[in-house]
Amino acid sequence: MKRVILLTSLLILGLISSQFLPWIWGPLPTELNFIRGALTMGLLAYIMIEVGREFEIDLGKKKEYAVDYGVAATAAAFPWIFCTIYFLIFLMPDSPTSDRAPWIEAMLAARFAAPTSAGVLFSMLAAAGLAGTWAFRKTRILAIFDDLDTVLFMIPLKIVMVGFAWQMGVDLFVVTLLLVLGWKYYRKLVIPSTWPWVLLYAFVITCASELIFFLTKEPDSVLGVHIEVLLPAFVLGCALKHQDHEDIPTPGEEIPGEGAEERAGLVISCLFMLLVGLSMPSMFGSGSVVKIDMGWGEILLHVLAVTVLSNLGKMFAAFCYRKEATLRERLAVSVSLFPRGEVGAGVLAVSLSYGITGPFVTIGFLSLALNLMLTGVFIVIVKRLL
Repeated sequence: MKRVILLTSLLILGLISSQFLPWIWGPLPTELNFIRGALTMGLLAYIMIEVGREFEIDLGKKKEYAVDYGVAATAAAFPWIFCTIYFLIFLMPDSPTSDRAPWIEAMLAARFAAPTSAGVLFSMLAAAGLAGTWAFRKTRILAIFDDLDTVLFMIPLKIVMVGFAWQMGVDLFVVTLLLVLGWKYYRKLVIPSTWPWVLLYAFVITCASELIFFLTKEPDSVLGVHIEVLLPAFVLGCALKHQDHEDIPTPGEEIPGEGAEERAGLVISCLFMLLVGLSMPSMFGSGSVVKIDMGWGEILLHVLAVTVLSNLGKMFAAFCYRKEATLRERLAVSVSLFPRGEVGAGVLAVSLSYGITGPFVTIGFLSLALNLMLTGVFIVIVKRLL
């Protein structure tokens, strides 16, 4: 629970700082903005490598995992659809904040509601003594699959945003190639995998992504081959062979990984959350990048509504696996998918990198922070259900 409180506090601290620092120091120079963005993407790549390292599957159970992926993708699609519709009905800006149609920006910003926070979720469920349950094992698969689905779905969203061009064709080819390599070399790549090395790999991926985009970018346009760090980092995490493998802890066992690796991961997650908060555009005052013409009471109502809708969509999992589990177990799996965290924040960071600064991102950001704060409540509900 301390981890959740810390991550939430830093996310909110970053948001508050992003609103007040421009009043004190003025707008950040372009160079510092670039460094902040690159650092944010590098830390996101580290987090996605760790998500890939958590991804444990038996390659011989293809049909079973196909069903799981379908459930996870649907459970990720409903929150996205619900939030997109809500954004378009209640938060459509009077004047566009860019040359893109608001519905396109709403579709990308609403994708924050899809991914479950795998890292926070797994550690808290294990700490609650639920690691030996069917619900934990199923949630472990579904949470990673809906993160993966979120990453894959960014490709068609990018095509909708910038149109189909040869650069998008290259994107699709690279994504397909990465998926094939990830499947073929799953847990076969033997290279150093302690946290300094993983951090190095993350920034190599980030630099390669930005370099490819720079070399293929058309003048005076955002169109280029932009391989988001999310997928290559996840695939690398899947390919890394476990050198000091730890089994999933059983109830009552001490949770492994409390040493240097765990501390480094926590520090990196904290810094990432702070940077995501600092990336938010100024919303108030004469120098605001985007105007939000509503009071805090109205903003809070929107945040509550979006939070409820995003979690309601995750309840789809409760209607599946009827032959495998009881209703209480299926409800527990659905509630386990409620928590949001670093991957959701990463989607918002990607949205900001495309210049989306409307109310969609602001409400989505605050909803993510609220969902993160409620993680402890969700875990208590899961424990009582089981």
